[in-house]
Amino acid sequence: MSTVDVINVEGAKAGSVELPGDVFDVQANIPLMHQVVVAQLAAARQGTHKAKTRGEVAGGGKKPYKQKGTGRARQGSIRAPQFTGGGVVHGPVPRDYSQRTPKKMKAAALRGALSDRARDGRVHVVEAFVSGDKPSTKAAVATLRKATDSTKVLVVLSSTDELNWLSLRNETTVHLIESGQLNTYDVLVADVVVFTKEALDEFLGAPAAAEEGNK
Repeated sequence: MSTVDVINVEGAKAGSVELPGDVFDVQANIPLMHQVVVAQLAAARQGTHKAKTRGEVAGGGKKPYKQKGTGRARQGSIRAPQFTGGGVVHGPVPRDYSQRTPKKMKAAALRGALSDRARDGRVHVVEAFVSGDKPSTKAAVATLRKATDSTKVLVVLSSTDELNWLSLRNETTVHLIESGQLNTYDVLVADVVVFTKEALDEFLGAPAAAEEGNK
């Protein structure tokens, strides 16, 4: 079990929390993470592509010219695939690209990704990004930069944290996500993962253990 500092809006240490070893210190299974990421990207595909076959293209009901005597190859329709404007052979059709991925596999892959980031010291926790009750992108980014200067940051917020969400949603170096939507792909794409204390508690399903003597 590792410990990380909790940073307040001033950038000072406001305590520390322990990251459970069963979530942030497990062996990363690379093939498993790859499978889960591929499945997630596949599920994001719309699959609405469609090309018409010769039977679906309008027109072409009349034989272009007589069968014999012209010296040309026999043809039955100008909508055959060899003609411009004709149908497509074996073209794309609407389909579902999603793959079945058991929940336990997704959870194990996510633990592996988070553990990889945590072992490299790339998991941070902040109390909040802004103080007061008014959103401020400038203040939120200033707090974020006290935790990391990375240009690919995944910020994990609680489902009810509208203030921090509004403050960071327009920052191009930040990808926002609710704790309940945290996934392997987003963790691996980001260089650094930053939790708010509230989001970490929500993700773990219980308040993260704080060291004695800390707030």
